[in-house]
Amino acid sequence: MARHKSSGPTGRELEILRVIWDRGPSTVRDVHRAMNKDQETGYTTTLKLMQIMAEKGLLVRDESQWKHVYRPALAEEKTQRQLVRNLLEKAFAGSAEKLVMRALSAKKVSAEELARIRKMLDELKGD
Repeated sequence: MARHKSSGPTGRELEILRVIWDRGPSTVRDVHRAMNKDQETGYTTTLKLMQIMAEKGLLVRDESQWKHVYRPALAEEKTQRQLVRNLLEKAFAGSAEKLVMRALSAKKVSAEELARIRKMLDELKGD
């Protein structure tokens, strides 16, 4: 049975995407090794997750070699934009202000991060 594209990756799927975004195109074994540094996961679990992700359109599988190599279907930034857009609509009724205020109050922000945020706001204000 074919799977439908979802509104976004699950938590475990995001972990796999982060590994591949960091490493570049990877085999299941590459991803499995990287993920096992933080949490013990069975190889077949990683394999199944990556197969499902390919079916969902989150990963692209290159089957031209004996070892299948996976790459993300979308760039990290594009995936993050989609996730933020979904969160913005679902949790904040489309209010970017509420989203930003909650994000800034949820975790201590470094001076460097605040400077980058101010710069981005100034650039947006100029447009």
